[in-house]
Amino acid sequence: MLNISNTSVSRYIDRSKFTSLRKAEERASSKVLRKVLGVFFGIALLFMFVPWTQNIRARGNVTTLKPDQRPQTIHSVIGGRIEKWFVQEGDFVKKGDTILFISEVKDDYFDPNLLGRTQEQLKAKEMSVDSYMEKVRALDKQIDALVQTAELKLKQTKNKYRQAELKVVADSMDYQAYKVNFDIAQTQFERFKELQEKGLKSLTDLENKRNSMQKAQAEMIAGENKLLTSRNELINAEVELLAVQAKYRDEIAKAESDKYTAMSSMYDAEAVVTKLQNQYMNYSVRTGMYYITAPQNGFITKAIQSGIGETVKEGTPIVSIMPADYDLAVAMYIKPIDLPLLEKGAQVRIQFDGWPAIVFSGWPNTSYGTYGGKVFAIDNFISDNGKYRVLVAPDEEDHPWPTALRVGAGASNMLLLKDVPIWYELWRQINGFPPDYYKPETTSLSDKDTKK
Repeated sequence: MLNISNTSVSRYIDRSKFTSLRKAEERASSKVLRKVLGVFFGIALLFMFVPWTQNIRARGNVTTLKPDQRPQTIHSVIGGRIEKWFVQEGDFVKKGDTILFISEVKDDYFDPNLLGRTQEQLKAKEMSVDSYMEKVRALDKQIDALVQTAELKLKQTKNKYRQAELKVVADSMDYQAYKVNFDIAQTQFERFKELQEKGLKSLTDLENKRNSMQKAQAEMIAGENKLLTSRNELINAEVELLAVQAKYRDEIAKAESDKYTAMSSMYDAEAVVTKLQNQYMNYSVRTGMYYITAPQNGFITKAIQSGIGETVKEGTPIVSIMPADYDLAVAMYIKPIDLPLLEKGAQVRIQFDGWPAIVFSGWPNTSYGTYGGKVFAIDNFISDNGKYRVLVAPDEEDHPWPTALRVGAGASNMLLLKDVPIWYELWRQINGFPPDYYKPETTSLSDKDTKK
């Protein structure tokens, strides 16, 4: 009963008649409740000091660590018509295995003997190059012969010119001698003439002296004529020397002009040969592209083009292939506000879709069914979804990832940060503060090694 009055009536009640009242008054429920609340409060107080690992939650998907290990499509380098398939979806192919065969659709390559005809054109042009080369060699020999002949002819003409010079000198000396003799004969004649007029010499002696003077004069005139003839021969020798130089210079220049013309034609032919070689190799490579082969070992996942007789354009995807050998990774996307908290080597706990797990985000060691990973790479540019992509590689020190895991599967990720008490984490969540920033131990160890 409620004791709300100063006048108590409890002493007037016979409790033996009211069993429920007697039991209610005898219970110590308030004391038990206080003890229970005290115990729960103590446990809650102790629980507040339990370590809690701060984390960032992010969704992602399974991918591969290297770009060449990711699913890819095989394209047709040239346009063509599908003629035959050698594989079907789900088949395993090795590198170089034929996937399908296409035929040509461009009229420039319809000729079945295109390679042979191009090779014949190439051989013809190569023979033309050889012919021009032989012509150049023949002209080189002709030029060498002309140079040698010109040297000999010039030596011969110079010798002749030298002979004419010496002859002019000799005739000049003879003429001077004849002139001296004539002067002497003239002087003697004048002397004998004076003596004959005085009667000292006879007329016969005078006539002899006159005859001697005329003879000396005739010899002098003949010597002068011979000297002039020698001078003319010297001039002719000089003219001949210049003519020989001009003649062989013109012949050598003409031969060199023919040589350079042949070389120009040879270079043009070589350019055509190079072009034909390039064209031949293009035809040869294009012929090998009719068979589309697997770029690496893998499984044919989907045939994008199908049927027989369909025409495909250049660069059209034909089939998609999944490489057989790959290193798994997880690509997760985080908010820009969390980007400064990330470092390469940071620990990540991953829950894959299809692998049930009991997750305690703050106690990764007690999370059952999660797998370990480490941050491998962080994009420097934001993705189309407004978040930054982070590539997570398997943690070699943790349990290996499931072997049945496939590329493209979803994953829920927990990026582990600093260990703090639970009371601090609650206080941080209530105030809306970001998680504490820290650098992983692997980074600090590497920094220490670098400093050493």
